[in-house]
This record gives sequence, structure tokens and C-alpha cells, in this order.
Amino acid sequence: MNVRILVLAAILAGLAACGGGSSSAPPANRPSPDPLPQPPAPAPAPINVNIPHPTLTTADNSPVTPGDTLVLVWSDEFDAAQLDPESWYFEQGDGSQYGIPGWGNNELQWYLPDSARLDSGNLVITAREETSNGKNYTSARIITRDRFTLRYGRVEARMRLPGGQGLWPAFWMLPQDFAYGGWAASGEIDILEAVNLGVRGNNTVHGTIHYGGEWPNNVFTGGDYVVPTNATTDFHVYAVEWDPTEIRWYVDDVMYSMQNSWSSTAAPYPAPFDQDFYILLNVAVGGNWPGSPDASTVFPVSMEVDYVRVYSGEP
Repeated sequence: MNVRILVLAAILAGLAACGGGSSSAPPANRPSPDPLPQPPAPAPAPINVNIPHPTLTTADNSPVTPGDTLVLVWSDEFDAAQLDPESWYFEQGDGSQYGIPGWGNNELQWYLPDSARLDSGNLVITAREETSNGKNYTSARIITRDRFTLRYGRVEARMRLPGGQGLWPAFWMLPQDFAYGGWAASGEIDILEAVNLGVRGNNTVHGTIHYGGEWPNNVFTGGDYVVPTNATTDFHVYAVEWDPTEIRWYVDDVMYSMQNSWSSTAAPYPAPFDQDFYILLNVAVGGNWPGSPDASTVFPVSMEVDYVRVYSGEP
């Protein structure tokens, strides 16, 4: 009996010495296994997605004359959770898809649909210093092409503009069909442009029309206005009133420019401004007009739009 107990004890001691016991600790010098690599986080789902077959709404408005009771025919108050793809097309890229890399102006940004968003009842377009598709900046450009067009009437937006060297916010219109040929024979109406706001006290905005022949035989005329209070900290209403033979520009209902002479090489006056146009909103970075950002430019920087409204005059 005692011999059997001694033999069993010896066997158990041998197993323990060989590490066969389940409770024995690993040697102190054994390296820990490398952690398993974690899969990359999935990219966030896009918010602004274009739809393939939008419905085109056209407003053929009555001209606006002094004293008219204006009739609201279209608006976006930006009060929804996100932008409506039935109203807006979200551009992407640098213009190469249209044969105009740099959007024809040597601009430096790559447009991303989700650089436009809605926040607290405003459209916010944000320009950032970040790399995308070989560009060092991103921003957004949204347009109503194939969704909403207008001819004549009043177009306005209440906006707060981005400032800094190399920043170029714009609120403008292009022709839906380019009936008179390529840019600018079919026209362009710039309701509001500004470049380098805040640089050396600059607070000037511009309103312009482009017309004449196709580039490089295009011409332009327009005016500018020094906004009375800071355009980068205060909201102002920027507008045009577009009639068959006259276009007028306003800031906060102060008219600062009027144009009533233009032309197109493809048709008689009042071409090219007798066709349907669509609305664009964007913030460009760099380009021939503002020049490039520099060390003083602060990113990210945003343009905020409270609303866009289109009115007809009295029938």
C-alpha cells in the first residue's frame, strides 16, 4: 500500500515538473503573442448623394418693377435634416469631367459632396486644407441644374461669407441649355462674388455678367460694392433683379449696379440673357483671381447661407 502511494506521488511530481499541470504559469521569458490587427474602420456613409432622374421645374417669371408685389416661386430655407437631391446636384472633382481642370480658373480645390451640410437652419459650405485626389484643399459646389431653372425675376440669398487670402465664395447662375454656344456666348450671371475678404480690410463684393463669344472671345461687365458691415461676420442679403433688358444688383436692398447692354455672337439682343438659368453656390480656393492661400489663411472656413429665394414680379 505504501509503495503504491510513493510511486503515484513520484509520477505526479514528474508531470508537474514537465509543465503538464493546468495551473502552472508560463516561463517569465516567454514573449507575449502579437495582438491581432484590427480591421480598418468603415468609411462613413455619404450624406449628399445625387439621384439619376430628378424632376426639372422651370419658373418663367414676370419681370420685377419698382412697387411690385413679389410672388415667391421657389426657395430653400435649409431647415431640413439634409439637402434635397431633388433640388441640388452635388458636384465632385476639379472640373476635368467637363474638360476644364481647375474649373477653368486654375482653382486648387477638389469638390466633395459632403463638404456641404445643413446646420441649425443654414447651408454650410466648408473649405478645408486637406489632401484629396491630388489636391491640397477640399470644398463644395452645389447647383440646381436639371432640377430648378428660372428666367427673369428676383433671386436672393442671405449669406455670411468666408474670408482669407485665396478664398473665393460665389452665388451665381449659368444657362441650363447653353443655347448660344459654349462659355460665355450663352451667358453667366454672377449675383455675388468676393475674393480675399478681410485681407488688408477688404470688404468688397462684386456683381458681374459674362457674355459675347465663346472663350477667349468673351467679355464681361459689372460693378462692386463695399458692404457697410463686415461681410465675414454679419449676414447680408445679396440679390439680382433680372428683366428682359436690364439686370440690377443689390446688397440689403441697396442697388449698387445696373447693366442693360450686352450681346451674344450667336443671336441678337437680348440674347444671351433670355434663356433659363440655374443657380450655383460654391467656395473656391485659389485661382487666377484671388491667388493662392498663404500662411495667414485660416482653415477650415465656411460660407453660411440662411436661404435662397426666387420671386416673380406681378403678372
